[in-house]
Amino acid sequence: MRPVLSHCWDLGPKEAIVLQRQLCERIVIQDGPDEIECVAGVDVGIKRDHARAAVVILSFPKLQEIEHVIAERPIEFPYVPGLLSFREAPVILDALAKLNHVPDVILFDGQGYAHPRRMGIATHIGILLDHPTLGCAKSRLTGSYQEPGNERGRYSLLYDTADDGSITVIGAVVRTRTNVKPVYVSIGHKTRLDKVIDIVLACGRGLKLPEPLRMAHRLASGSS
Repeated sequence: MRPVLSHCWDLGPKEAIVLQRQLCERIVIQDGPDEIECVAGVDVGIKRDHARAAVVILSFPKLQEIEHVIAERPIEFPYVPGLLSFREAPVILDALAKLNHVPDVILFDGQGYAHPRRMGIATHIGILLDHPTLGCAKSRLTGSYQEPGNERGRYSLLYDTADDGSITVIGAVVRTRTNVKPVYVSIGHKTRLDKVIDIVLACGRGLKLPEPLRMAHRLASGSS
């Protein structure tokens, strides 16, 4: 998989924010693929000044591994909240370019639309690839919500309130395991919120993280 859109990565934080606001205009919200036969999970492990990206493709809905790839490179962008994609996307794109299969949907361990500028890593890379993506994060970056019910499958909407008082739904807080802290789910690109919630829940194996992300995390951290 290779980008259909590219831009310079050698940017400072202020320039990166300007680019995020420009890319935001390209976000597509739509149904997504009619049929999903395979999904991918993406995660990045950081050790000092080095990044290791892992991509795992699983069949859907059986969740059997089809392929996995790993890429590594030095980190060239500082840690800045809200600008994660400029730190991790280059190595993720390296890994995606190694794939022999094209997943129908890509799950990212991070934010998508649930971002102050709607440009989390799932949205950013989704736009560059022009491919369906979603974000599934373990913590909230922005927005407000009511705690969902404790049972698996319950969720509540995540809202952002603008300075003018307007309210936008930017994601969902999803309970993927009963009595366990929820995850924060949002669209990335070329899909819609109800669809990505269903995908996240369908990718569960009784654990908090969807299986594609759990497997990608193990590979990215070097634990398997």
